[in-house]
Amino acid sequence: MKTAAVKKSCSWPGADELMLAYHDTEWGVPVRDDRKHFEFLVLEAAQAGLSWRTILHRREGYRRAFAAFDPEKVSRFTAKDVEKLLTDTGIIRNRLKVQSAVNNAARFLEIQKEFGSFDAYVWRFVGGKPKRNRWKIVKEVPATTPESDALSKDLKLRGFKFVGSTVIYAHMQATGLVNDHIVSCHRYAGLLTGGDKK
Repeated sequence: MKTAAVKKSCSWPGADELMLAYHDTEWGVPVRDDRKHFEFLVLEAAQAGLSWRTILHRREGYRRAFAAFDPEKVSRFTAKDVEKLLTDTGIIRNRLKVQSAVNNAARFLEIQKEFGSFDAYVWRFVGGKPKRNRWKIVKEVPATTPESDALSKDLKLRGFKFVGSTVIYAHMQATGLVNDHIVSCHRYAGLLTGGDKK
């Protein structure tokens, strides 16, 4: 009797079903949609100092709180809106992080105006196509790279907040600018085909 083949995977999702689904369907998939880029900028900034699991389990709360991640709407949030968000248990109630999301929305719109889209801007930092790494174990995966350093520096110069190189590298991993699945993970080869785009 044959036993079902066990899919090899990156170890970081653990046994958390939401984390596993995120790993299997989203993490590392090249994103070409500006609203999705903005979503991850908000979520990765919220993650600073916390675990991704904590943020992922509040994702729907963030979606409700931040106008389905519409940067135009978020850029118009007022001080009163910020105060209301600081009472919202569906998100991380950190004033600086909430304020940074509003600020970053306005800066995001400026980039769209300058480059035509945030997508056109951000992919320049990896030469327009995903950087494919070949890590054998999760411990090899870096927290920052020269590319994330450069993108972080440019975003800071443009007035973005909570965009340190570690936060930005997490954004690059999430949005598929880099493929940081370990080579034995079932998703590594799947992403090499380039068929997955969001």
